Amino acid sequence: MPPHGDLDRQIAHLRECKHLPEAEVKGLCEQAKAILMEEWNVQPVRCPVTVCGDIHGQFYDLIELFRIGGESPDTNYLFMGDYVDRGYYSVETVSLLVALKVRYRDRITILRGNHESRQITQVYGFYDECLRKYGNANVWKYFTDLFDYLPLTALIENQVFCLHGGLSPSLDTLDNIRALDRIQEVPHEGPMCDLLWSDPDDRCGWGISPRGAGYTFGQDIAQQFNHTNGLSLISRAHQLVMEGFNWCQDKNVVTVFSAPNYCYRCGNMAAILEIGENMDHNFLQFDPAPRQIEPDTTRKTPDYFL
Repeated sequence: MPPHGDLDRQIAHLRECKHLPEAEVKGLCEQAKAILMEEWNVQPVRCPVTVCGDIHGQFYDLIELFRIGGESPDTNYLFMGDYVDRGYYSVETVSLLVALKVRYRDRITILRGNHESRQITQVYGFYDECLRKYGNANVWKYFTDLFDYLPLTALIENQVFCLHGGLSPSLDTLDNIRALDRIQEVPHEGPMCDLLWSDPDDRCGWGISPRGAGYTFGQDIAQQFNHTNGLSLISRAHQLVMEGFNWCQDKNVVTVFSAPNYCYRCGNMAAILEIGENMDHNFLQFDPAPRQIEPDTTRKTPDYFL
């Protein structure tokens, strides 16, 4: 078999929304861990690149995203976290993204979201899905161990700062972020937690987050952070926005959300952000993929703050 034959076979299998055998998931996570260990807390990314927000186990909508934005590796992608929980196909979704990362390591960047966490996935679906599809928690453990190695943020051409949540009162500079020890479960508080949980707000300064983790930050905070670090934009995910993207804070911050009809009931559009070779911005919006037959599983009522 050619060097990438196994990976190509796995990717083709996953694209049919079929999960891999447990032993193959273990091997895939080990390969991915070796790659992610070499990446940085602030992972540099070249343009052109297409920036994506939350996916949340909505596998067929991820396939639609690739149809709209271009297939990997023909299009470079940067995903800003939250691959699992909520949707019916977290296992297949995260497996496909990790397999693409291992196969095309320089063409796809995958960051950590607040749901790439042992504690959160035990409540919001991924743990139960692994038990249902594999009969044990081994695959959940392989992936949640891998999540500890995901980069926290990315930096496109030293200008666009990408992360899942938002800013932290403990972190004034990108060098502060580079100095963090990220190889751990997401803490309940502190700078690493803030990067994955915080949100922009209409009020100035720092505020208490209604999520119970992270902070809210005002336009003054974002402007100062961008000025201090020579940035043109903060791109983040983490919040449902009905049009799929939302500019805020005098265009210092943009939210990108890539799970259409979130939780199969919110009625929102999804979007991805294309950043071209001249750093031009182009948003592509898309609707949900045609509805598939959904598995007969009970769903928790969504807590929109998570």
